[in-house]
Amino acid sequence: MKAALLFLLGAAVAGACAPAAPRAVEIRIHYSHYSTTQIDVPAGVPVTFTIYNDDPIEHEWMVGDMAMHERHRTGTEAVHASRPDEITIPALSIRTTTLTFPTPMTLMYMCHLPGHEQYGMVGVLMAK
Repeated sequence: MKAALLFLLGAAVAGACAPAAPRAVEIRIHYSHYSTTQIDVPAGVPVTFTIYNDDPIEHEWMVGDMAMHERHRTGTEAVHASRPDEITIPALSIRTTTLTFPTPMTLMYMCHLPGHEQYGMVGVLMAK
């Protein structure tokens, strides 16, 4: 009996210390708008973003602070493929990326293709 209680206690402690499972967020793009303009995610936990581009044109999903967005407003990168926080989503396609926000923070996500930010392709991501 004592061994069984110790086993259950050990399992409970191990479960409490296990890393949190990745969280999943889906975002759809339609008529050059994101389906949601605010996303709340837990800080310190991997979050998998699946972005569906339902439009017949290419879009971007770029998440970062305002300094990063300012660099991209005047940048010349045509396609974003090597960084998980800067994604190009071709027309009628799906892209997935996983990010971990280590501390609580507020970031913006946007599409920087010509005119898209001004049209409303902007959102807020809050890691809490």
